[in-house]
Amino acid sequence: MEPDLRYPVGKYARPERLSPEERREAIDSIAAAPAALRNAVAGLSNAQLDTPYRPGGWTVRQVVHHVPDSHANAYLRFKLALTEDEPTVRAYDETLWAELPEAKSAPVEPSLAFLAALHGRWVLALAAIRPAQWERPLVNPESGRFTLDQLLAMYAWHGRHHVGHVVELRKREGW
Repeated sequence: MEPDLRYPVGKYARPERLSPEERREAIDSIAAAPAALRNAVAGLSNAQLDTPYRPGGWTVRQVVHHVPDSHANAYLRFKLALTEDEPTVRAYDETLWAELPEAKSAPVEPSLAFLAALHGRWVLALAAIRPAQWERPLVNPESGRFTLDQLLAMYAWHGRHHVGHVVELRKREGW
C-alpha cells in the first residue's frame, strides 16, 4: 500500500490532556519548527518551491506561507483563552488564504523570518502557562471545544506535519 502523502507524520490524534513531559515535548517541537522548516526548504529553487508536495496539494511555497498564517492564529487563540472565559475564536478558510497571490508567489524568506519571530514569542508565552491553565477552553465554531493542552498538541503536530510534506517531497524528487 502506498503511503498517504497528506499525512507524512500520521494524522493528528487529539489527546484528552497532556502530561507535563508531553507538554514540554510539544513546546520543544514548537520551538524547533521554524528551523526545521527553514532547513527543509534550504537551497530550493523557485521551480522547486512551486512544486506541489503531492498531486492536487499545495506547492512548497504555499506550505511555507501557510505555517505562519496558521500559527499566528494559534498564538492569538492561546492569548484569548488565557484572558477570556471560553472564547469563541474566529475560523478562517486556510484554503482560500493559500490561494491569495502573495501565498502563491511571494518569496519564502519573509514567512520564514516571521515564523521564527512568532515562535520565539509563542514559546515564551507557553513557558509561562501555569499547570491549571492548560485546561482553559476555547471554542472553534468549525471544530468544537479545545483545551490549551489539546491546542498545544495540535500545533506541535502541525509544524512537524508541514515540514514532513517538504522533506518527503525532497526525498521522492531526489532534491
